Amino acid sequence: MPARSSVVESRTNNGDFWKFWTGQTISTLGSSFTSFALPLLIFKLTGSSLFLALTLTATTLPYLLFGLIIGAWADRIDRKRLMIVTDIIRALMVASLPFGALLGFLSVWWIYVVAFLQSTMSICFDAANFAAIPSLVSQEDLVTANGRIQAGYSTAKVIGPLLGGLLIVVVPLPLLFCIDAASFLLSAGSLLLIRTSFQNSPSEQKPPTSLRQDVIEGLHYVLKHPILSWITLLLLLVNFILPTSSAQLVLFTKQWFAASDFQIGLLYASGSLGTVILSLTAKHFHKRWSLGAIALGALMIEGGLTALTALTHSYWALLLLWTLRGGADILFLIHAYSLTQTTVPHRLLGRVITVTRVLTWSTASLGALLGGFVIAQTGQVALIYAVVGLLILGIAFTFFFTPLGQSEQYLAKDTAS
Repeated sequence: MPARSSVVESRTNNGDFWKFWTGQTISTLGSSFTSFALPLLIFKLTGSSLFLALTLTATTLPYLLFGLIIGAWADRIDRKRLMIVTDIIRALMVASLPFGALLGFLSVWWIYVVAFLQSTMSICFDAANFAAIPSLVSQEDLVTANGRIQAGYSTAKVIGPLLGGLLIVVVPLPLLFCIDAASFLLSAGSLLLIRTSFQNSPSEQKPPTSLRQDVIEGLHYVLKHPILSWITLLLLLVNFILPTSSAQLVLFTKQWFAASDFQIGLLYASGSLGTVILSLTAKHFHKRWSLGAIALGALMIEGGLTALTALTHSYWALLLLWTLRGGADILFLIHAYSLTQTTVPHRLLGRVITVTRVLTWSTASLGALLGGFVIAQTGQVALIYAVVGLLILGIAFTFFFTPLGQSEQYLAKDTAS
């Protein structure tokens, strides 16, 4: 009887996983329209590298202001309900962009306000989302599950910019945000269908504590852990350098390759194309190398490919390089996420992911602003891309000599203890 019950529970969780996967893939498809349309809209309104950089500032600032509190709070309440409510709020906020354009009051500053509020809601959603996946699959299936999720996300990110590039030929650019608003509502509906709880297992329950104690516990866990502390330091450096290459992609392709709006959409899609294959094959890499080694190797490749984009004026060569870069980036993300989810107790997952992002995304806006300022002063956008890529390659190589490069040894010690 116990064995039969276990099989039934496994099948139920598997069905819930695919409901989760479907809803989040649809949501990612909608958000990929926004990811393509938002920088293009800001570029058309301002034509400025600094205004493009400020977009990243608006989206990362909420993590610095609210991240620690929200992460601890998300671990104390019903995670599924939190995700549903934030999806509905995000749908209303993103819908304000086409509504504002229709009424004639859409400005770059209103876009920043929406980006700030959207990011704040996304902190709530992501804290719960990060803890949801280990509730839906076993620990042994985490890499596979994360790979499938990222493959779905990546496929959506291929389709969205391609359709967006075609649609802006016949519809006003702000109307693309309506697709994102609708996708948030569909995501909320899919979460309502899931029966599995996203909360702690009974064995992980602990006596009630204050919100302040929960924040301190999350900070202490991240900073003291031999693997998480090095991941945090790595991301702190990477997030200071790498976001410039994403924030300035529209400017880079417009100036360096004279790309059309459709070609920019194609480029955004190509950045996700390589991730589909790499996401689905991620589990095979783990059979040969440790999670930390794969993450660092992928980051080195991403840095090298970013540097190579500055050495060509061929749009089609850029398209190939950006496709491969997207695959390397998702390989890094999958294994960094899986390593974190394997290491951290379930009850701490919401706090740990937000603590990590607060500590590491604090440098993202500063780095993007610095990159935008240097480009504005020098006009050397391609040179900045080369420097960014080489720095990332060097940092990733250096981290092979830290505990992150020998992560399996530390995970074995944790299991033994």
